[in-house]
Amino acid sequence: MIKVSDTARRKVVELMTEEGYDASSDFVRVGVKSGGCSGLSYELKFDKLQSEEDKVFEDNAVRILVDKKSFLYLVGTTLEYSGGLNGKGFVFNNPNAQRTCGCGESFSL
Repeated sequence: MIKVSDTARRKVVELMTEEGYDASSDFVRVGVKSGGCSGLSYELKFDKLQSEEDKVFEDNAVRILVDKKSFLYLVGTTLEYSGGLNGKGFVFNNPNAQRTCGCGESFSL
């Protein structure tokens, strides 16, 4: 399960609308790929299509797709949005990450 905070939900809906997606029927695709200073980095994009390999979740009125490989790394993660003085962007609060880099965009297990 992947959770979505209220602030992240508001920003997801806003960005999806700006980019021509419908938050009630389209998806936020969340994944993990090799790279980043800690070994693994997060991916976040919008998608209209679900594949057979995807796990589908819905939390806080946001529909989320995660491929099966990434799911193992992301179980229990909460997607947050930070708009503070130190920068704006989505933040992954991942209980599985044992180490993260300073920018928070990569992690290792």
